[in-house]
Amino acid sequence: MSALPANVASRTDAVARILDAAAGLFAESSYDAVSMNAIAERAGVSKANIFHHFSSKESLYLAVVRAACHDVGERLGELGTEHGPFAQRFSSYAASMLNDMLEHDQIQRLILRELLVDGERRGQEFAEKVFGENFARFVAILRQGQLKGHLRADLDPAMIATVLIGSNVFFFEARDVLKHFRDVNFANDPARYSTMLVDILMHGIARTPGSPAAPTAGN
Repeated sequence: MSALPANVASRTDAVARILDAAAGLFAESSYDAVSMNAIAERAGVSKANIFHHFSSKESLYLAVVRAACHDVGERLGELGTEHGPFAQRFSSYAASMLNDMLEHDQIQRLILRELLVDGERRGQEFAEKVFGENFARFVAILRQGQLKGHLRADLDPAMIATVLIGSNVFFFEARDVLKHFRDVNFANDPARYSTMLVDILMHGIARTPGSPAAPTAGN
């Protein structure tokens, strides 16, 4: 494979440094508290160079958020394939979603903080410009799973998606508290948490005929 032309490589490197600097500063402070001058200084570029690649601070901010979510589309593609059982693909997708949140914790906290501070505006913005398309794809895949008999047909697929995302967000936000609860033994084990969550989503919590009963006292 041939190397990128020098001018393209330089442009790509500059964009990467700008995104990295902006991500760090936005996460450390807040959107309003970060200036373009500060981003330029941290990235080692001129402010004019930033505006050459991004039309505004707002467009840069949205690019930072999108960059943190760049793997989602690929993983949705894997979930939507016919390679392997649906339950296995769903479990892998759920685990990767949680891992992405934990690996990009600064950006995740930034997004949640912005939603808390300016929820109505940011919520619409994130839905239309960042998350909406992938959420719609996720719902469509779940709906297809219903049509093929992998999932209950009487459930709203958007609700299934919301429960999974919401449960992962809660774990992300609360794990430092959960680890101090006597009865919680999964706060430091995201993989185990994800496995148990998917088991509940796929099988529910109501006991069915043939499922094991709870041990009686003294057993």
